[in-house]
Amino acid sequence: MKDAKHIPTFSTPRPDNLFLGSSFGLHTYKDLEQFKRFFLQFLFDFGHNFERPVGFIAKSSDTLVFAIATCWNLGIPFVPFNPKAPIKVINRQLEQIEPGLIFADQEHQSVLNHTDVINIKELDLPRSLTMDVELGFSAKSYEPSIDPEQIFGYFFTSGTSGSPKIVPLKRRQMLFAANASAQNFKPRANHFWLLCMPLNHIGGISLILRSILYGSAIFRMKSFHPKTITTFLSENKLFQAASLVPTMLKRLLEKPGFHVHNNFKAILLGGGPIDPELVEKANDKGVPLIPSYGMTETCAQIVANPFMKPSGTYSPLKSVGRIFEPNEIQIRDDQHQVLGNNNSGEIWLKGPQLFDGYLNQNNSKNFDKEGWFKTGDYGHINARQQLFIESRRSDLIVTGGENVSPFEIESELEKIDPITEAAVIGLPDEEWGQKVVAVVVSKTKQSIDSKKIQDELKKRITSYKVPKQIIQTESLPRTHTGKIVRSELTKLFNA
Repeated sequence: MKDAKHIPTFSTPRPDNLFLGSSFGLHTYKDLEQFKRFFLQFLFDFGHNFERPVGFIAKSSDTLVFAIATCWNLGIPFVPFNPKAPIKVINRQLEQIEPGLIFADQEHQSVLNHTDVINIKELDLPRSLTMDVELGFSAKSYEPSIDPEQIFGYFFTSGTSGSPKIVPLKRRQMLFAANASAQNFKPRANHFWLLCMPLNHIGGISLILRSILYGSAIFRMKSFHPKTITTFLSENKLFQAASLVPTMLKRLLEKPGFHVHNNFKAILLGGGPIDPELVEKANDKGVPLIPSYGMTETCAQIVANPFMKPSGTYSPLKSVGRIFEPNEIQIRDDQHQVLGNNNSGEIWLKGPQLFDGYLNQNNSKNFDKEGWFKTGDYGHINARQQLFIESRRSDLIVTGGENVSPFEIESELEKIDPITEAAVIGLPDEEWGQKVVAVVVSKTKQSIDSKKIQDELKKRITSYKVPKQIIQTESLPRTHTGKIVRSELTKLFNA
């Protein structure tokens, strides 16, 4: 077992190496260094409280990538908010995290309950990279706090309880995560890792930070475009890797001409259960995959299959691989007793890649006395120490790579007249992995209008959380203790 106390180190990237590519052009690490000067002086000019994180509420852009990367390089914590979330949700999160300066797009700038909101266009690269920045006394005197135990970012997630949780991630976690991932695979300098994930999730942000540590480059796409991605991965030899969720991979494989060029290394696949048929289809097309398992609390992937060469395969197809050393994994029963190989139970994790606990919460139920983290996910390990995921956080729904808590949606449904009770589940779906559906009970059994309910929900919650189908019933199936029997609800959609 490797030493968990030895913090991995990385070399400083060469200034002339590529850092970022997009449809707007190419940028080097020298550009990133210039932006760092501009950004630091900007923070001082606008009176940022360096005891608080910098906030970002904006869609994916080259400027946002530069800003996130610079926060890491300066040792300044940041918090990325989901720009697609309802305003009231964002404002509630602002109260929880209390950032200093917030950089927001124009859409959000005037509706946030915060005094220090700046339009992110003030950081635009054409301006920041051409301006001759003269650092003031305070900026010159600034010494970055680069400590492994320093928090680099705060990320919002939702557990099975449905209550929002804040995950503080430390630099130590990112360093161990990047080092472990590099043992499996990392792109060469001046080659791209394709980034088409949102920049408010650790999945997308970890690519930015890993690239800084490796001295490699990312190519940013604002959103997922199968036709463009097909061209990149099949023709452009600069692209060596991509991070996708199963829904994205399915769409690519459905294109008759999709393939990857001979120098392409791998697609990192995460964000949901692994479908063996999807892996087989990728293998048939010579598309190398690295199925993985991870979460915000583990700073993205902590379990992964080994790197495969084109047309390679691994066995068995349902496995997401082995735990990254020096982290450890156990499968336990309901009494927290460790189970042997091939026995199904709850997944517990321990190691330097694990977070230390949720912010502003009692974490005694999340960790045992030895520091093992209770994931809430279920699976088993075989004799070769390969992990198999059986269900993700019990009731949690994973749709298109996005985690959806049914409890949040149920709460909003029950606020809409005439609904009195609601239960939300995920059903298997070829397109999304799972689709969100709901069963509701109304007052005095009066009929509901599903379309009106969906339209109202779109005002309250993010669009991907809105149930694609709503069924009305007289009562919800419950246990003797009052808990909803979700397995019974599935039958209503198959009737």
